[in-house]
Amino acid sequence: MGVRRASIPVPVRIGTAGWSIPAAQADALPGDGTHLERYARRMNCVEINSSFYRPHRMQTYARWADSTPDDFRFAVKMPKRITHEGRLAGIDELLAAFVGEAGGLGAKWAVALVQLPPSLALDEPVAGRFFEQLGAAFDGAIVCEPRHRSWFTPQADELLQRCEVSRVAADPAKWPQAGEPGGWTGPPRARRAAVAYHRWHGSPRVYWSTYDTDWLRERAQQLAHLPAHVDRWCIFDNTAAGAALPNALQLQTLTSP
Repeated sequence: MGVRRASIPVPVRIGTAGWSIPAAQADALPGDGTHLERYARRMNCVEINSSFYRPHRMQTYARWADSTPDDFRFAVKMPKRITHEGRLAGIDELLAAFVGEAGGLGAKWAVALVQLPPSLALDEPVAGRFFEQLGAAFDGAIVCEPRHRSWFTPQADELLQRCEVSRVAADPAKWPQAGEPGGWTGPPRARRAAVAYHRWHGSPRVYWSTYDTDWLRERAQQLAHLPAHVDRWCIFDNTAAGAALPNALQLQTLTSP
């Protein structure tokens, strides 16, 4: 049985890659408890990146879920053993283990993130089989961040649409289309959610640079014009110098009613 997704409509989900709180932002997320508990009082989502590097026990995921409010949601990044080492092939046992572990989040696991290595070109049979496997095991949103040019073609977009996989909008974008959401877009009452999933890594210096107010204001305006049935996620991955959380808090203000 796949992990079930509970859909709670919100204007936009804004968070960071991980939930550590830099000392400079401690006052913005006050109170007792763990960093995750303090983070989740202010933010409504987070992206778990550590799962890319190492597995976590199902009980650990369950503890994280229990530390957050009912309407909080998690995106979980696929392990590199599946995406970078296995390159999406021959990974049946690894995928089953990952879904079983992350399933400890229960209904709070909203998004499975598949980030591909820059060297991985589109292989339709391999990618199609992988996304079918993942879709059978997990019925939340599936988003893919490809980084090889071959994924930014009508052919690749058709594959993602067919497999109900949304393509990440990344910054900085190596290819022109990479900065815009792609792939699965609906329809409004589809079984699997369509997600405009933005991953902002920092530009010009990846992972380090902060985004200025004008840039964030433009993003807020773009988010407002996305179709109403598309879930909107914005994850700041410019964490190296602590820029992610203040950028997320500022965008939160810019997108508030």
